[in-house]
Amino acid sequence: MLKKKSLRVIEKLGIGIDAVQIKRFQDIPYYSNPKFYKKIFLPSEIKHCLKFKDASKHFAGKFAVKEAAKKSITDNIALLDIETSHSNLKPTIKLKGNEKYQFLVSISHENTVAVAVVISERIC
Repeated sequence: MLKKKSLRVIEKLGIGIDAVQIKRFQDIPYYSNPKFYKKIFLPSEIKHCLKFKDASKHFAGKFAVKEAAKKSITDNIALLDIETSHSNLKPTIKLKGNEKYQFLVSISHENTVAVAVVISERIC
């Protein structure tokens, strides 16, 4: 009996990880191709990244978060349905029209790579 209960808890959890070369976003600066960015990022995400001198590092981090989130859940969702933001300097995720999950998020940037890890919990 205990074993079945433990399995149910594990089935509610998911984990995703993604690594992105920052150069991918350096090679396509926002102002040279905003349409590209608008297919991936919400206006609030674009605004957040453009606040920084090296926006490409932040775009790469947000893209890694979105990909890691997709990997952590069983639902098939579009990148624009994943909203990334920051609360108290920590990254957060919300899914548009989907309140079945809550997330823990970590992002790291190191030289040429941005990495994100997402742990999801199905709550319904």
